[in-house]
Amino acid sequence: MSAEEAACAPASPASWDWPTDVERFPEDAPLQALLLTATKLMGAYGQCTVQAAGLKVSLAGLGVLRVLMDEDGLKSSEVADRAWSSPGTVTAVVNTLARDGFVERKPDEADRRIVRLYLTDQGRAVITYYVSQAAPQWRKAFDFADEADEAVVRRFFIQMIGHLGRLMREERGR
Repeated sequence: MSAEEAACAPASPASWDWPTDVERFPEDAPLQALLLTATKLMGAYGQCTVQAAGLKVSLAGLGVLRVLMDEDGLKSSEVADRAWSSPGTVTAVVNTLARDGFVERKPDEADRRIVRLYLTDQGRAVITYYVSQAAPQWRKAFDFADEADEAVVRRFFIQMIGHLGRLMREERGR
């Protein structure tokens, strides 16, 4: 490896220090460190958007509502699969959503042992309201990206989501 290649090669995690200021990540920080930090910050920012909308629901709860908005009447395990979450986490989130009147549990018509989740009118209103309130804040979160780079960034995220989805299915034996 040439000196130029060595200078451009990603550093091992042990060779760089975690920055005290997230805006000062070293150029050679491993991709996973950048992604994990961005993900953590997006989660915190997302929860701020929920609070700014005046809602008393978690981001995880909004995620469940969004999944049910796409397809109502799913089993908890199906919601967990679509949200890349664990069934236990979904159960805890759904318990809160059901208590607050956003989701209903109903037995399956064909097999009463199966419980299906349904979005209530109140739950539908919450997710619709959140999206309308948070959309400007999320646009602001990405307004730093150069318009000319957007297609490249979008393609990267789509590829990353697909790749990580395949890895997760492999891990889960599917």
